[in-house]
Amino acid sequence: MGNVKTAISIQEPLFEQVDKLAREMHISRSHLFALAVEEYLRRATDRQLLEQIDAAYEDVLDAGEQEQRRRMRVQHRRLVEGAW
Repeated sequence: MGNVKTAISIQEPLFEQVDKLAREMHISRSHLFALAVEEYLRRATDRQLLEQIDAAYEDVLDAGEQEQRRRMRVQHRRLVEGAW
């Protein structure tokens, strides 16, 4: 896989932080930017996967289940109030 050159514009304070970190890590700024973008993309993918999992497990109760839950809450409330 070949490399592609690109240019970005960032504010000077951010550039200085990137430059300092790249020197401390003994890597090029270009490599640091590539690592940062890879990490950002990984996190975005993880977020999307989590959203899909959440949607798959989302509880959608039908009318019968909602009524049963309501009755259970009433019964629970009676039991708890009597215990205190």
